[in-house]
Amino acid sequence: MTGWQTLFYKEVLRFWKVSFQTIAAPVLTAVLYMLIFGHVLESHVTVYDGVSYTAFLVPGLVMMSVLQNAFANSSSSLIQSKIMGNLVFVLLTPLSHWSWFFAYVASSMTRGLAVGCGVFLVTGWFTPLAYTAPVWIVVFAVLCAALLGALGVVAGLWAEKFDQLAAFQNFVIMPMTFLSGVFYSIHSLPNFWQQLSHLNPFFYMIDGFRYGFFGQSDVSPWVSLAVVSTALLVVSAVTVKLLQSGYKIRS
Repeated sequence: MTGWQTLFYKEVLRFWKVSFQTIAAPVLTAVLYMLIFGHVLESHVTVYDGVSYTAFLVPGLVMMSVLQNAFANSSSSLIQSKIMGNLVFVLLTPLSHWSWFFAYVASSMTRGLAVGCGVFLVTGWFTPLAYTAPVWIVVFAVLCAALLGALGVVAGLWAEKFDQLAAFQNFVIMPMTFLSGVFYSIHSLPNFWQQLSHLNPFFYMIDGFRYGFFGQSDVSPWVSLAVVSTALLVVSAVTVKLLQSGYKIRS
């Protein structure tokens, strides 16, 4: 393999060699969330007609795992390479900025989707799920993994030390993920917080993905698809531009 495929293969091997940490640990975390929230709230919360709270929770946990791990893969790879100094070996290759973009985003998608599949397979044992629109499930999973993979590249390029990357993840990615409707429907919130939730792009990712399972959602899946697609195009354009200019990696 040559070009971006070689870099992609390297990035996949990087997280796969420590799969117990990068794949198994996030799956366990999601299962614990489901056991705790599902057990406590199952008999107290009804979101959609004919859908148990545990079933409602599963798609949210799957997508949350996809998003967090896709972001973590590209961002952690770049910051580690920059700090350890081995990024220079990639810079010495005749790879274009497009090769970097496709390799890092594709490897992030691979990790995010692998974790998401693991969460889905494990949590699927606890509750029956419907698959009303499977095409929507696949489309949102792929688009959202690509979006967070590209965003991870931006964060990895911007950060100069682990503290900065941790701040980005803890104060941006984590709050937006948890406040996106993973554990609740926004219709259960007061009107002000409902309107505020519509400004969170992660909400559309979760809501559109959940529609594929139940055929029910808080907003139209077409609106969610439009928001996610637009965000992906914008973030991808920024990522490619930063890679082309060599932002914080060629100086």
